[in-house]
Parts: sequence; C-alpha cells; structure tokens
Amino acid sequence: MKIIGLTGSIGMGKSTIAKMLKDLGVPVFDADHYVHLMLSSGGLLVDKIGKIFPEAIKTSKNRKYIDRKILGEIVFKNKEKKNILEKIIHPEVSRQRKKWKNCFQRENYRAICYDVPLLFETEGDKACDCIIVVSAPFFIQKRRVLRRKNMNKIKFFNILKNQLPDSEKRKRADYIVNTGNGYRHSRDQLKRIVKKILL
Repeated sequence: MKIIGLTGSIGMGKSTIAKMLKDLGVPVFDADHYVHLMLSSGGLLVDKIGKIFPEAIKTSKNRKYIDRKILGEIVFKNKEKKNILEKIIHPEVSRQRKKWKNCFQRENYRAICYDVPLLFETEGDKACDCIIVVSAPFFIQKRRVLRRKNMNKIKFFNILKNQLPDSEKRKRADYIVNTGNGYRHSRDQLKRIVKKILL
C-alpha cells in the first residue's frame, strides 16, 4: 500500500485536492479534522491542553471545549508555548493516523493519503512513500486567503512565517499540483499523478 503525503501552504487549494483524491478512490486522513475533534466538546485533549492554557477553555451545555481562536492567538505570539502545544497535539495525531492506516491496510487499499498542512515541518514526510505539494502563484494565494472570514494581511503573513516557504515545499515534492489555472486543470494533473503512483 502506497502512502501519499499531501501538503501545501495556506490558500493553495489543498482541501480541494484532498476532496478530488477521495473522489478518485484514495482515502484521506485529514490531520486538521482530527485536531478539531480532539479540541471539541468531550475531545481527547481538552483537559490536557486546558491545564496549560486555561484561558482557552470554554463551556457549552456543561461540557468543556478549547476555543481554537483564543488558543491560536496565544501560541502565535509565543514560540515556546507553540512548541508545548505541538508536543501535546502531534503525538496524538500520529496515534490516530496509525489506527486509521491499519484499517485501510486490512482492506488491501492500493493507496491512502495523509493530508497534513505542516507535513515537512513535523517530519511527517518520513512516513510517506511520495509527496504531493499543492501550489499556486503568490498573488492567487494571497487573494484567496484574504477573502476568508476574520482574515487580514498581518494574520496571513504570521501564518506564512510558521510554514515552510512554498518554494522549499516544491523542491521537496515528488509531484506538484498547480491550482492556479482552475478546477479542471488541477483535476487533470492529479489524475495523471495518481495513475503514476499506482503503477
């Protein structure tokens, strides 16, 4: 079974490519989705993170959850706190991913995909057989991101500072999907890539 790593900086169209991969029959592990679950009401890491970042704890219907916006603001300003948070989250994501992978391995899938925004930054690429990097010209990336709710230029550039530059990701990629030329062009590139991987 081939393990595909899927990554790309913010606003590059990675979520769209992940959906296309699913449509092509490749199961996708969405790391962000699992983090969201672990921080939501009743989530695995709510108590553990809440002890270290009590200001991020909120309550709804008598159940605690982590406010991701508050948590994000805390760690963006403090590299040490960011490292502490990552040391809690990343090992748990890895455990969940291993369980997920084993399920599809038992079902004899030919390929699965790990969708991880910080794949290179967390050395997740070492667990993959090949890497697809989703990319687009900077002006398109910036336009897409600044259209998002609660986003501004300062926040955008702060996020970029915490991500490996797109140029470096492209150098480390086995395959690149350029999403700057529309949906159909992206899909055609991806189809060719998946075909090569499954050969």
